[in-house]
Amino acid sequence: MKPLLDITDVSLSYHDLTGETPALSHISFQLMPGEFLAIVGPSGCGKSTLLNLICGLIQPEQGQILLDGIPVTSGDRRIGYMLQKDHLLEWRTIYKNVLLGLEIRGELTTEKLSYVDQILSDYGLDKFRLARPSQLSGGMRQRAALIRTLALKPELLLLDEPFSALDYQTRLNVSDDIGKILKQEKKTAILVTHDISEAISMADRVIILSSRPAIIRKIVPIHFNLENRTPMSSRNAPDFKFYFNLIWKELNHDA
Repeated sequence: MKPLLDITDVSLSYHDLTGETPALSHISFQLMPGEFLAIVGPSGCGKSTLLNLICGLIQPEQGQILLDGIPVTSGDRRIGYMLQKDHLLEWRTIYKNVLLGLEIRGELTTEKLSYVDQILSDYGLDKFRLARPSQLSGGMRQRAALIRTLALKPELLLLDEPFSALDYQTRLNVSDDIGKILKQEKKTAILVTHDISEAISMADRVIILSSRPAIIRKIVPIHFNLENRTPMSSRNAPDFKFYFNLIWKELNHDA
């Protein structure tokens, strides 16, 4: 099986009148179809910058990023991006919010509208389709934002700390919900998070970045002997503490 995403020797520095600030240094990894990858690292190390490179918003100074063998470009329609805030528009209903990306792309086809109806029903938002965002809980708003992204049927989904604005209990429930949805939809995804437990519970592998300029300090495969693994069941697995301590140690390597 060929990798869906292939990142080879990617480096980037920021430039301004005061000089050069190295951000990422010689980053290389691959992502297989259907795999869920989490990226953790110290604050300011360049995790979100890496996502911006992957979706083509910025270009690397060195190296290449290929999605299905083709270089990524700005506005690449093969990639979906879910941000920290849901960015739902209050003057639109949940249904109209979910359709926004399809409207912008001019893709309101019968097939895609049918798919939207299906995922709204499958993931518990169908009865809220005429509600306004302010009428929904934070968790339900994030679920609506995910469905808006899934409606575009991206090959690769990027998640930039999508649960960080939620309270702890809601965050646990929503990450469990979204983890299940992505598994059911067989989506390939990359999650950036500061939360080690979240990374371990959701991902198949965790990439640990160093402080800036970020290098890959370690890639940790996550294996739990669980049937029908979910993020919540992963948190209760016997090996969870082992992975947590391993990743914590690597993150604090230079502390």
